[in-house]
Amino acid sequence: MIRLAVRAAILHRDRVLVVNAYPGQQSDLWCLPGGGADPHTALPDNLAREVLEETGLIVTIGAPFLVNEFHDPTRRFHQVEIHFHALLAGPDRLALSDPEGIVNRARWVTRAELAALRHKPDMLGDAIWDKGTARYDPLERIVT
Repeated sequence: MIRLAVRAAILHRDRVLVVNAYPGQQSDLWCLPGGGADPHTALPDNLAREVLEETGLIVTIGAPFLVNEFHDPTRRFHQVEIHFHALLAGPDRLALSDPEGIVNRARWVTRAELAALRHKPDMLGDAIWDKGTARYDPLERIVT
């Protein structure tokens, strides 16, 4: 079964918000905020809810710009993520409040700072800042 997830590139003052979504701070891998898509709900609505739950931020969801997928064949896990541009629609004060307790850190980073962080997908920085056609990041094994 394939899990569908959505992620938000929230740009603010030429920085993007990244989160560490690994329980107990066990990993140094960063990604964009977001999460699993609930059935019968539009993807942008799912994403706005996920961002609010995880970070306390209110956002307006824009156009998709990146699709990536990863899997763990040993656990029969496969996730497809659709990344959307997003803008703040309220204050920029973070309030980490993930109800699942997975998101434990968040930070605003420049393109150069993102490049220095371990993050997924690999082409994230280019996809966020280089406007143009949407991109596809091919299937890869999950990393932690």
